[in-house]
Amino acid sequence: MTSLGAVFRPQLAPERLRSVARLADDAGLEELWLWEDCFREGGISTAAAALAWTERVRVGVGLLPVPLRNVAITAMEAASLHRMFPGRAILGVGHGVQDWMGQVGARVESPVTLLREHLLALRALLSGERVTVDGRYVKLDDVALDWPPEAPHGGVLAGATGPRSLRLTGEAADGTILTASTNAEGVSTARRLVEEGRAAAGREAGPHRLVVYLLTATGPDAAARLRAELTAEGVEAVPDLGVAGDAGAVAKAVERLVEAGADSVVLQPTADEPDPEGFVRFAAEEVRPLVPVPR
Repeated sequence: MTSLGAVFRPQLAPERLRSVARLADDAGLEELWLWEDCFREGGISTAAAALAWTERVRVGVGLLPVPLRNVAITAMEAASLHRMFPGRAILGVGHGVQDWMGQVGARVESPVTLLREHLLALRALLSGERVTVDGRYVKLDDVALDWPPEAPHGGVLAGATGPRSLRLTGEAADGTILTASTNAEGVSTARRLVEEGRAAAGREAGPHRLVVYLLTATGPDAAARLRAELTAEGVEAVPDLGVAGDAGAVAKAVERLVEAGADSVVLQPTADEPDPEGFVRFAAEEVRPLVPVPR
């Protein structure tokens, strides 16, 4: 199944989330994704609010920076969301932007080691296991959740960009989140690296969800806004990155990513999107009907 989503960017004030989330729910959008960018909005708090305000839309957090959190806290909060809103919360973790981690005194010497330890402990805790581990960064002594998720919850996703991190997500996560700086060729490469990690860990059986953001602009000034954001991010030279145009053009860009190996494509508006509610409606009512449901 190919899922389509949209991002509520944290450049928007938190009080704007309610109207966007309810519109996504009413319009039939499958997924609404939130970010925990320093120093804007908390991922768990906004996800809980969005889930409480809605009835059916799945709410993703992509992603929670693990240097900021003890893994037991991550597990407790994740389990609470999964129990209160079964099947609707999607949580991703990552090593975070290192400059931001440095600003708060949370930068570690080996972000990949921390992410691996956090993922393994988090997945075990959410599976109801009692965990004792003495890692380089993660240390737990006979810890188990009183309220682990009751039903299957889709696992824990992890954000990754480089080859080492992508192999790690295959080894230790249940899915991978790719940034909007990933074109179709990058998705294909990521899928290959993830599968290498899964094979090395003996985890070939079962699905591994690949989520990719697609920078998207629509409206009369779409092309200019897309160019400006790609330039600001320093990725304007990457071919076939992002899409500007009407629903047909966006649907074709989504299809290219799906053909390359994406399971979920999340439309990411530009930071200066003038109508966030309209963007969500555009994704749900105009783009979604043009995207084939079966992979």
